[in-house]
Order: sequence, then C-alpha cells, then structure tokens
Amino acid sequence: MDLATIIGMIAGAAFIAIAIFMGGSFAQFVDYPSIMIVVGGGTAATLIRFPIAGVINAFVTGAKVGFTHKKVDPRELIEQIAEMGDIVRKNGPLGLENVEVGEPNLKKGAQYIADGYDAVFIRETMELERDQYIGRLSEGQRIFKSLGDAAPAFGMIGTLVGLVQMLANMSDPSAIGPAMAVALLTTMYGAVLANLICLPMSDKLASKLDIEDVNQTLMIDGIMSIRDGKSPALIKEMLTAYLPEKQRENLDEAA
Repeated sequence: MDLATIIGMIAGAAFIAIAIFMGGSFAQFVDYPSIMIVVGGGTAATLIRFPIAGVINAFVTGAKVGFTHKKVDPRELIEQIAEMGDIVRKNGPLGLENVEVGEPNLKKGAQYIADGYDAVFIRETMELERDQYIGRLSEGQRIFKSLGDAAPAFGMIGTLVGLVQMLANMSDPSAIGPAMAVALLTTMYGAVLANLICLPMSDKLASKLDIEDVNQTLMIDGIMSIRDGKSPALIKEMLTAYLPEKQRENLDEAA
C-alpha cells in the first residue's frame, strides 16, 4: 500500500475542510449545480478524447498504482535473478519450477526457461508484455492529465454561467446569492479536483511508468542471461548497470 498517496489526499482534504469550518458553515460550500458542471463536464470532455474502456481502465490502474501497488526495488530483482541463475547452473532449467517469483513477467520468463522455449520467443513475448503494461500506465497518465486540465476549465465555465445568471437577475436580490455561489464554487471545485486528485495521480502514474520501464527491461535482460547460461556473478554485474550510481555503491558494499 502506498501511504504517501493516502496521507497526501487525506491531509489536503483535511486542511481544506478545517479552513472551511474555521470561516463558516460547511453547507455554504456545497452546491450541486457546481459539482455537476465540474465533474460532469470534465468527465464528458475526457470521454470525447478517450474511449470509455480506456477511461475505466485508467481509474482501475490509478487506484492500483496510487493505493495498493507495491514498490519494486531493482536491487531485490537483481538479487533474485542472480539466485535463479545459480539454481539453473546447479539443477538445470527445471529447477525454476519450484522457485517463488512475485513479479508476473519475471515469473513467466522463468516458466519459459523451464519449459525449454527458444531465446527469440522468450524475448519477444516478454517485451510484448512489457510494452502492453507500459501502454496501460501511459494511457492512465494521459487520462488523469486530461481530467486535471478539464476540471479548472469547467470551473471557469461554471463561473461564467453563475455570472450570467447573476447579471440577468439583478432586479431580484434573492437570486444574486445562489448565482454568485455557482460562480465561485465551480472555480474552487475545479481547482481542488485538479490539484488534489487528477494532476497528482497523473504525475504518480508518469513516475511509475519510468520505474516500471526500467524494471521490466531489467527482468527481460536477466531472464535472457539465465537462458544463455551466464554465471550469477556475471548476471549481477550486467544488471547493476540499470541502477543509479548510489545504489550501485550500496549493492557493492552489501556484496
């Protein structure tokens, strides 16, 4: 579970709520027409840009990455791949059938080696799995970015709607207040939705995309090294190139 996402969203919502309660009633900041304009309009604009299935998958992917997806340490991947290489050298490819592997693509690669598939098939299949996974993350990132861009825009549209309603009913003082509420609250709703949820989730998915691109490529090269019968020490030395300089030093010290 990613506590940073949960803590950030809860803390941001809490600060806004505290500021509202300190300055007046919470009911003053609830306006259903404003919510309809921002949420409904932003969602509609996103559906125009992307297919419905992509939008649904983006929310599912965002929930997994933002709240439940575990962080994968590339150093642990390297250690596990080196251990798998040692098992193959000692027990042969069939020894991988009893190895517990958490990463799905790495697990598939180990099973391909155990089943005796040729190197070209293993690489092409694992690269296809990687590209599809990265593609889902990329589409999710673009959809949340689209929502983050649309929410403030529809907040501004709601502000214009409220101002038109207010100016059209200047003779009726009782209509000025609700119209002004729509004008101001839609801007607030759009800003909160974009800056507390959509844009942070977009950046989270973009960061995850970069990390997973490296990790997935690392796993593919590791599996191919095991398939080629390289020694665990050589496998570890080759895969260390995927690590930042500081992590390489820490890995060498641990070794």
